[in-house]
Parts: sequence; structure tokens; C-alpha cells
Amino acid sequence: MSPGSIAQPALYQEVAERLRQRIFSHELAPGAWVDEQALAEQYGISRTPLREALKVLASEGLVTLKPRRGCYVTQLAERDLDDIFPLMALLEGRCAFEATQKASPADLKRLETLHEKLERQAAKGDINGFFEANHAFHEAVQELSGNRWVKQVIDDLRKVLKLTRRDSLRLDGRLKQSLEEHRCILAAIRERDAASAEALMHAHLLSGRAALAKMQAAALSPSPSPASTPRVLPAGRGRGERRVSLSDG
Repeated sequence: MSPGSIAQPALYQEVAERLRQRIFSHELAPGAWVDEQALAEQYGISRTPLREALKVLASEGLVTLKPRRGCYVTQLAERDLDDIFPLMALLEGRCAFEATQKASPADLKRLETLHEKLERQAAKGDINGFFEANHAFHEAVQELSGNRWVKQVIDDLRKVLKLTRRDSLRLDGRLKQSLEEHRCILAAIRERDAASAEALMHAHLLSGRAALAKMQAAALSPSPSPASTPRVLPAGRGRGERRVSLSDG
């Protein structure tokens, strides 16, 4: 290849991106075994670029390579979320601190525009729209911090968090709470109070984790037993017969 030519992306990189998107969409579900032979046949490639692609995804934490057992899509446990969110809170808090110090008037206007979209989506009760606007707001703060190393780590952690479909905004009252937290963060940035912006962003991330924990607890709580549900019996079937039974035994 001549010095002036541009190399095409390596095949394994393209395969890695296709698999990454299938994992994010949960077409390849958390915990699922990755059938290398089937994928190689589907993509019309040999096992070598596929395995190189899986190594890339393993380095990102999206899959787990198990000796003599194969490759599995990573499945996040509650402990993983408990480990990731405090780290995210520290990193995003630092981004808010640095962004507050560095943001120009034009940058502040951009944040205000993004926040206005949050307000509109919240007013409509559009959780998906709010989620997208929320992501854009956080990304803007990270970019304004100018700290590419912190942003890189945050981006890597967000990839891992995409392994779970749970969205804290679906907890009753969380959307309104999140909106108010964003209002406070924006106000601190606008007032050039870097310490408050950092503390508020830190608390905002931990608040999201708390909401996810509540959702998980609700999902695991047992549903009411049918035996505890009052059962009305037809009338007129005997003088001593009960009308309502609280249990069968």
C-alpha cells in the first residue's frame, strides 16, 4: 500500500460493530451463548475475523470469553450496577465541575437549548424522548469539560450499561425528579458554581441508581396470593353458609 493511500477498516472491526449493535438491541440477549459457527456462516466469513471481533467486545465488557465453554453476552448483576454507578457519578461530577469552569456564553446557550427539550419531553410525558434529550445533555457537559480521558471512560461504561434494558425513568415519579435535578445542575453551571455543579451531578447519577434498585425490588416482590383475595359466594344457598371467604383452608 502506498504512503498516501487510506486503509479500509479491518473486517473484524466491521464484524465487531455489527455484533455490538445486536447486543445493544438485545437481539443477542444478556447471558446468551454466542454461536460462532452460525455467525460466521451468516456473515460469510471465516472464524478468524469473528474471534478477533469477539476479543474486541470482550475488552469492552460486552461479552465474556470462557475457556472450553465459548463466548457469552455479558449479563449485569445488581452488584455490577452498584459498582458502575458510583464510578459514573464521580466521573460525570468531575465533568460538570470542569464544564462549569470552561463553558463560554455560547456553550451555556447550547446547554439551555438541550434543557428546554428536556422540559418539553417531560411535559408530554414522553419517556423515550426525555431519555434521548437526557443523553444529549450529559454528552454536551462531558464535551464542554474538555477532558477526553474522562469522557472515554464514561463512554466505555455507558456501553456496558446498555446491556440492561431497565430505564430508571419508568419508575413512577422519576421523570419529574430527574427533570428537577437537571434544572439544579444547569442553574449551578450558569452561576459558575463548579463545586455545586459537581455535587449535584454526582447526586443525580446516584439517584438514578436508587430508582433502578426500587424497580428491581418491585419486580422481585411476590404478587398477592389468590388465597388472600376475597371471594364472593352466591346468596341463598343455606342459612349457615358464608358469603365471603378469605381463604380456602
